[in-house]
Amino acid sequence: MTDMFQLQRRRFFGLAAMTVAAVELGATSLANAQSAAARSSGNSQGRPGGHTKFAALKQVDAGVLNIGYAEDGPANGPVVLLLHGWPYDIYSYVDVAPILADAGYRVIIPYLRGYGTTRFLSSETLRNGQQAALAVDMIALMDALKIETAIVAGYDWGARTADIMAVLWPQRFKALVSVSGYLIGSQEANRAPLAPKAELAWWYQFYFATERGRAGYAAHTHDFARLIWQTASPTWKFDDETFNRSASAFDNPDHVDITIHNYRWRLGLVAGEAKYDAYEALLAKAPVVTIPTITMEGDANGAPHPDPSAYAARFSGRYEHRTIGGGIGHNLPQEAPAEFARAVLDVAKF
Repeated sequence: MTDMFQLQRRRFFGLAAMTVAAVELGATSLANAQSAAARSSGNSQGRPGGHTKFAALKQVDAGVLNIGYAEDGPANGPVVLLLHGWPYDIYSYVDVAPILADAGYRVIIPYLRGYGTTRFLSSETLRNGQQAALAVDMIALMDALKIETAIVAGYDWGARTADIMAVLWPQRFKALVSVSGYLIGSQEANRAPLAPKAELAWWYQFYFATERGRAGYAAHTHDFARLIWQTASPTWKFDDETFNRSASAFDNPDHVDITIHNYRWRLGLVAGEAKYDAYEALLAKAPVVTIPTITMEGDANGAPHPDPSAYAARFSGRYEHRTIGGGIGHNLPQEAPAEFARAVLDVAKF
């Protein structure tokens, strides 16, 4: 074999190897680009219904609960804690989570007590739905996951819980996004009657105050939830698949007890637990939220909610309110995921 032939042979195999490597690199780059595009374009950019699954579903013992939660994003990223409302579940954030994960955030979305795969560790624990209990649950979750600080965001029960966490443990939170604003309440304040039209909007609260209402909710939980979805978001055209994905969370064995206790506690018809008395005493004074906050409201929210002008003074840090147009109802994260995710990303810069 001549020297010239060996040189040509080496060049040929060297070029072949480079070609294979280039093709492999190109294929890998293309696959990565396509994967990124799939998460950042089309439905993934926040169009409702773009996703039906979470990156991961997990469980952890935290406080009095074993909490089920969804997680997305890098494990070492800054944390965003997203809290759902009633009668909804973690799938309110199924289109929000990928947006925040792609922005580098570790996204944690827990099932509240009485929902989904979250369970009480003891059968002896009171199935307590009072506002402070839900907030303590979420602090216990953060502790269990070794999360020191987070951005917290929510709507409905989740917004109330987020507001409470922001005022009781401000050192744990960098910022807040709260749909319908300041929702911290007290049994004393709830004793005052509202105008007739406002009372009408709370019809289910008075229904739940009766044993007939408890029995009715237990017998028709899914139908009841669907009715609330329809009246709270009158222009949201959700399909059966979307509803059923969340409705399974209401099959939790504690769901009815937690729901009934929550609304009866608000009216002072049942007691809470003594271990939360100090928290409730502070919350009854309507303390201001001092951390940076964006509040939000859909322009077609059919559920009871305060006017933004009524609560603006309850936020003493950097503050902004956003009304989201286009027929957006009560379940704002699921109906307008891009706008909700944008609020989280923006408040992080405050």
